Amino acid sequence: KSPRGTAECQLMAARLKQCVVRRRDGLEQHGVAASCLRELRDKACGVLAIDKAREPITLVLAEDGTIVDDEDYFLCLPPNTKFVALAKDEKWSSKSLDSGTSWLSESVDEVDSAAEKWKQLARQLKDDLSNIILMSEEDLQVLIDVPRSDLAGELAQSETKVQVLQDTLQQVLDRREEERQSRQLLELYLEALKTEDSILSKVAEPEAALRKEMDVVDTGTSSTDTSATTALSDQVLAALKEKPAPELCLDSQDLELVLKADAAALASALGWDKQKAGALQSACDQELSKRLQQVQTLHSLRSTSKGKKTLPWGDWPSAKRKK
Repeated sequence: KSPRGTAECQLMAARLKQCVVRRRDGLEQHGVAASCLRELRDKACGVLAIDKAREPITLVLAEDGTIVDDEDYFLCLPPNTKFVALAKDEKWSSKSLDSGTSWLSESVDEVDSAAEKWKQLARQLKDDLSNIILMSEEDLQVLIDVPRSDLAGELAQSETKVQVLQDTLQQVLDRREEERQSRQLLELYLEALKTEDSILSKVAEPEAALRKEMDVVDTGTSSTDTSATTALSDQVLAALKEKPAPELCLDSQDLELVLKADAAALASALGWDKQKAGALQSACDQELSKRLQQVQTLHSLRSTSKGKKTLPWGDWPSAKRKK
């Protein structure tokens, strides 16, 4: 090549910024070189195979979800910055980082992961206390177990107010457990009524035997087809199969995934019949609607209470932890 051609190539290469892109729920990442934000969006759509109908995409920083839509800001980012490409109607969530550790540039041990998790949850509460309603039982317990002084430092609040907060978290956890126990008692009562009816009925016993055989056949046929794919993690599937009233222990994002799952695929993954899987999705729908309604109510009250943007920590209802 001529010296002039070589210089032009070097200048062009100097203008290109090395970036790493991936989808919101994917672990596969691609290296892309782009000279501007628009070029990065176009190349990301290509390498990630994003359908044209789902464009335009939004690029956010993988580490914290910051939306990158300013050209000057993009040019200031360091090389090999990691981006998440969000298609139309998709939203970034820190939950997407929990699907695997291969996205992290360095290995993190369990202790570090646990410490980072409670800090992320604490930041959610610092932004909006109503996020308590949307958290899973596991997340609530994580914040309850954090030493008061550490949580106070992260939230920039006094230990007295943090104690009130942790008591409130415990109350939310206790209420979910009480609701679970109430549902179990109701199910036992309904089952007892069925048993009593079967005793009084002359044909109940052969019918029950026939129903049991059909259930065994249904379970056997559905359990063999475990290849049906869902977007649910193994941890969520285990909770759905093993925990009573599992919708109470999941966070709102997992509830949304259960609702979006195909009923047949969900039934196959759980080894259930479609009717039971449909009942589970209905329960998850009701629980999610209830939580979102509670959050909406809190936000409405907040917006009309003397122009305050956030719920004052001092006004958060005091609670006494149940022994």
